[in-house]
This record gives sequence, C-alpha cells and structure tokens, in this order.
Amino acid sequence: MTHRILLRAGHVLSMDPAIGDLPQGDVLIEDGKIAAVDREIGADAEVLDMTGRIVIPGFVDTHRHTWEASIRNVAPDATLDDYFVDILDTFAPLYTPEDVYAANLAGSLECLNAGITTLVDWSHINNTPEHPDAAIRALTETGIRAQYAYGSANTSLADYWFESKIAIPGDDVRRVRTEYFASDGGLLTLALATRGPGFCVNDVVTSEWALARDLDIPITVHVAMGRLAGRFGMVKQLHDLGLLGPDTTYVHCCYFSEEEWRLVADTGGTVSIAPQVETQMGHGWPPVMKAIEHGLRPSLSIDVVTTVPGDMFTQIRAAFGAERARVNAASWQADVPVPDTMLTARQMLEIATRNGAHVAGLEDRTGSLTPGKRADVVAIDATALNVAPVHDAAAAVALSADVSNVETVLVDGVVRKRNGRLTADVARARRLVEESRDRLLAAKEARA
Repeated sequence: MTHRILLRAGHVLSMDPAIGDLPQGDVLIEDGKIAAVDREIGADAEVLDMTGRIVIPGFVDTHRHTWEASIRNVAPDATLDDYFVDILDTFAPLYTPEDVYAANLAGSLECLNAGITTLVDWSHINNTPEHPDAAIRALTETGIRAQYAYGSANTSLADYWFESKIAIPGDDVRRVRTEYFASDGGLLTLALATRGPGFCVNDVVTSEWALARDLDIPITVHVAMGRLAGRFGMVKQLHDLGLLGPDTTYVHCCYFSEEEWRLVADTGGTVSIAPQVETQMGHGWPPVMKAIEHGLRPSLSIDVVTTVPGDMFTQIRAAFGAERARVNAASWQADVPVPDTMLTARQMLEIATRNGAHVAGLEDRTGSLTPGKRADVVAIDATALNVAPVHDAAAAVALSADVSNVETVLVDGVVRKRNGRLTADVARARRLVEESRDRLLAAKEARA
C-alpha cells in the first residue's frame, strides 16, 4: 500500500530552477519519494500543516568528523596545529568502538535536529576493524542519509600524519564494502577518506587511490589547509602522480595556487569548505568565491565540533560574512566598487543544499525538492520572533533562522523530527555520549 505524506501550504523554496519558489505550496511524498510540488495538491495522505513554515531541501554537510562529538568543545581556542596534537595525538588513540558508536549516534542526531539530512562522515578513527562497524551501526540507527568515508587509524600522530608509510587497510575496506555497502542505492553509501601527499609517502597515496577506484567509491581528502599544507602543493602532487579525477572531493582548499584551482576544475573535482573552522583555526580564508570563479560548485561542511558549532546556519553565515569581508576590503584597498559577483543569501542556501548533494555525489537523490528525488525535507518555523516577519524567505533561512526554528525533518520520507522534537531516543544518545566523554577524560588522565 502506498504511503503518502502531504506537506500543505508552506512557503516552498524548492531549490529547483524549473520549479522555483512557491509562496504557498504543497509537497506530496509517496513511499519516500517526492511525487509532486505545486501550489495546491489534492491527495489521500497524512497531512502536515506547513502554514507559517518555510519548506526547503535538507542541508548537506560534506565533511564532518562525527566521532568527535564525545569531545565537543575540548579545544575551543585551538589552532590547526593545536588540533593535531590535542585531538589526533591525545584523544584519538583512546577511542574504543563504544566511543565511536556513542559519538556517531549523538552526532548524527545532532545533524538531524539541525536540519542536516545528508552527512559525509569523514571517519579517521578506525583503530580496529570494530571501529568502522560501530560508526556504521550508529548511522544506520539514526536514519540519516550518509556517506561513510572510511579513514585511517589515529593511534599515533607520527605514524599516521608525518610522511606516513601506513596505508588504510584494503582488506578491511573491502570487508566493509561487502558487508554494509553491496549496493550503492541505499541510505548509506561508502567513500574513502584519504590523507594525501605530504601526509603520506607516494606509495601509500597511490595505493589508497587505487583501492578506492578498484572498489568504485569516491575519495575525499583534506588539501591546502593552513600555510604548511598549502606549501605541500597537494593537488599538484596528485596531478604529477596521475591521480586527479571527478571522483575526488577536496576539503578546505584555502591555499591553492591558481594552477591547482585549474587542475581541480579541469578534472571535474568537487570542493568542500568549512568556513567557521577555516577562519577560526587558521586554515585560511574560506575560498567560496574562488571556487565559483573557477566554475566549481562549492559545498559547506562543519568539520570538528571540538572547536566550532555543529549546525549549517553557522557555516552559511561564516562563509557569507568572511567572503564579503574579504572582497569589501580588497575593493576598498583598490578604491574600486565591489563586484557584481558578491555572494548573496540565496546563493548560500543553494550552496548548503543543491551544491552539497552535488559534492556528495547524491544530486540525483537529494538537494532539491524535485519530483523523483528522495524526500529529504526540512520545515523552518517562520513565525518565531527571530525569523518573522518574512520579506525574503531565502534570506530568512540563511541569515535569521537557527536550530531552534527547525520544526520538521524528513529523510527518505520518514519523519525524523516532528513539532520541534526528534523522534529518536535522545535521552539514550545523550547518556551514551556523556559516558563516552567521562571514559575518554579518565583515560586521558591515566595516560598523562
């Protein structure tokens, strides 16, 4: 029997150019798929009244180390250099599979609560084969749409980040592929989270790229974050190794040379930018406009909740403010008018939805409210005092709304947040992640 949900009388921002905006519109969902988007739809369905709500596609976070939810805010003032020592060399070696499960459970529920319906889980905490199993189990239980990016272990900074000679274990990635991701059509898909040149010797780099391509899974890699990584010329090195391709997402990209921007664009690569982390921790200016100028479609990501908030509203505003500040300053210095290409609030909403789906390789399934796509939908309460009155719905979401205004969240047509409350067992998730915090802090003290 067909299951139908009708989102009725909302202000629909479809993010589909062919459909556009409907100041009062309906969205019909059938068996997890968007069946129709129109001004008024008659259907025998469960009706969710969207009056006074702005209805948008779910946000897409294209790069988050979800395992770090247990150690939220332990490094509030950290620089990038601090992070490597304080997190990867201090806490990461202490993580058990139980800690990864608790963090991924709480972290992905945090995403859903904030209207993030798709997550690229950049999981470089695979200290044993049980660690990825725990991460995937948590993602599965929450019902989020996720790309699980299998990364390296992190038991020693020296072993895994300084010209590392240790490759991600291919046998275990193959096991995970077979056991959990036999199909690429499910709610969860697989990627490989690689460290790349400068962090690994060339033999490791080439072996990891070959592994991903043999398994036909996408690749995601941090590049050009901070002056040190910028000097590595990582994309240029990957080009010299013959490894660039459209299956690779480049994260941060703050210190790219012009040649590297051209190489990424010419080979069909995609870009993920984490603006709050980048401005706060010293990675460099978030290169949103640089990516756009080179014909790319940049996406946004949270990165680490050890140091920044875990919601997309923060990232939208960090990118919007930082890029406009940079351009304004340069224009002032040159005594010229600001260009017509200054970022707009609507562009930021598109970057956080459609572009994110594009970067995650899921634009055929999500990212816009398009009939035929899966029903990943978020409703924002536009009657709240921090949002009302609405003059420009896209600006209301991008510049005024916050997590408290995320009232309804559906993933694959399943309601995951209703009337402002998650449908999951939040108390259990909180208890588990707090127990994980206590266990990790005790282990840290014992190790000191």
